[in-house]
Amino acid sequence: MQTPVQEIPKINQKPNSTYIHIPFCSQICFYCDFSKVLIDYQPVDDYITALLEEIEQAKPMAQRTIYIGGGTPTAIKPRQLRRLLEGIEERIDLSAVVEYTIEANPNDLTEEIITVIAESKVNRVSIGVQTFNPKLLKKIGRNHTPSDIITGIQRLRNAGLQNLSIDLIYALPGQTIDDLKQTLDKALELDLPHYSIYSLILENQTIFMNQLRRGKLNLPDNEVEYEMYQLIRETLRNKGFKHYEVSNFGKAGYESQHNLVYWNNQTYYGFGAGASGYVDGIRYKNHGPIQHYLKGIAQKQPRVNEEKLTIREIIEEELFLGLRKSEGISIEQFNIQYPFDFQRLYGQTVESLLEKKLIIIENQRLKMTALGLNQGNDVFEAFLLDNDLPKID
Repeated sequence: MQTPVQEIPKINQKPNSTYIHIPFCSQICFYCDFSKVLIDYQPVDDYITALLEEIEQAKPMAQRTIYIGGGTPTAIKPRQLRRLLEGIEERIDLSAVVEYTIEANPNDLTEEIITVIAESKVNRVSIGVQTFNPKLLKKIGRNHTPSDIITGIQRLRNAGLQNLSIDLIYALPGQTIDDLKQTLDKALELDLPHYSIYSLILENQTIFMNQLRRGKLNLPDNEVEYEMYQLIRETLRNKGFKHYEVSNFGKAGYESQHNLVYWNNQTYYGFGAGASGYVDGIRYKNHGPIQHYLKGIAQKQPRVNEEKLTIREIIEEELFLGLRKSEGISIEQFNIQYPFDFQRLYGQTVESLLEKKLIIIENQRLKMTALGLNQGNDVFEAFLLDNDLPKID
């Protein structure tokens, strides 16, 4: 008889991390498939009311990390942002918070918006930069300029906000190695403690995917993309950054504590339209269309679906998420956490991946190599369990 999901200690923990979704944007980026809408004529005030009501209904315990993402949280008006942040503080015990992040676009970082952020409990800002090449910024649908980036970051620092991160995207249409080098150089000149650098992923229902289907998207080939990834890793590591996750680089002590919750397969709340959460072994997703979400909150039913994970699905997610981290997965901890022997489940898979030089084992920790990081999907797929779990002895 298999051990039921609820008996696994990690899954039974009440979340001490919260994600809050603000779905409004002043422009729609060509690559984005997140839950979002153009902010014009949207019921922003009603949305904030509903969002705070959802938090009120959940009654979360004291939280360790909070992340406000989107969409673009800073696209709303300063008075609306102040109401949101004050409402969160009234409903969530922030006494134990170690990291409280808000996402921002460079051109939204006005003095007024920054004042609201600085007067709140927020202590980290993640800025969507994507590239410093002005032509590429236009090509991907961004409406800020390189000077907006520099001005926004300086304003944040002047307001006392030092824990800053920027997002970059590589393998963009028409991007060259030299373009990426210039972007990395300009990004590092800002002397920030954290950088998130993602490969472009084409998603359905995006402008880029439509362009690709019409044969109008000129993307770097796989060899160039791999060269870009190696350039990023080498450049950031030479500057003293720890490559602690596939796409993330941080100075010591500045790793994203909230995102580590995801990669450690821990539980978290998700509040807002289209937000996802993971509580009591259940992965859930809220209604995405804003009017559906508002109606759901009024009926105390914000979720559009819930999925009770099986122990097999939990184990697979443990592998997929854990392997994203540079420290990988502790085989010893796996054997303590789950009622199955790692070698018995994955011995043949590990041997095959070792031969292909996609993984290594160091001090009883399973990690991806540089080649494995570049071929991550192949590694993750190899750990899918293709048969029933063995019986527990």
